[in-house]
Amino acid sequence: MEISKNVAALVKVRSARKTKRHPWSVEEARQFLEAASAAHDPLYAAYVLILVLGFRRGEVLGLTWENVNLDAGEITVQMQLQRINRRLVHDETKTEASSATLPLPEICVAALRLRRKEQELSRRAAGELWTSNDFVFTTRYGTPFEPRNFNRRFMDRSARAGVRRIRLHDTRHTCGSLLAALDVHPRVAMQILRHSKIAVTMEVYTHVPSEATRRALRKLGKHLGKQDPK
Repeated sequence: MEISKNVAALVKVRSARKTKRHPWSVEEARQFLEAASAAHDPLYAAYVLILVLGFRRGEVLGLTWENVNLDAGEITVQMQLQRINRRLVHDETKTEASSATLPLPEICVAALRLRRKEQELSRRAAGELWTSNDFVFTTRYGTPFEPRNFNRRFMDRSARAGVRRIRLHDTRHTCGSLLAALDVHPRVAMQILRHSKIAVTMEVYTHVPSEATRRALRKLGKHLGKQDPK
């Protein structure tokens, strides 16, 4: 018996549902940052840039001191570090839209100043074993940080901080809420979030956390730069 119609074509297949993201709340992000700061985690500044400025992993690991101006309070997103075909590649970001000079909130400036001090201590301790380059985030011997190792360190720090385990990429969705909690001016936040209209930014600013959380975040930014790295 011959079948004139393709039976398989009549079967309706449901499209796969998109995985729903559950990014950290501002309170969870604060708990994570406070724990990383208290532990003197050498990647603390990297976590700040990811959570507060929405940096991607490659942008953080590819960041050089040449693109950081702490006196002016600016940072330029221009380079990224990725492992491609078994080798680390330091190259420009994929599109012109990805490149931008962003204003640095106080917490970012404080974290990067501390990072610079920590890196100098590592350089002295390593001596002749130190590999000279301009990367902001390196191993204790000055070599570029391996992307997969960065993911592992993030997951380990999340567990130690007692917060939910989320994908590193999903931290970007907490950025706007953190800026509001840090009392960053909406016009500055608009630049950081790269919104074309201030109204879009103001929608984020209508959802703010408790005053206790806001005070904790401000304190973290103000006092971090006064700490001496161990």
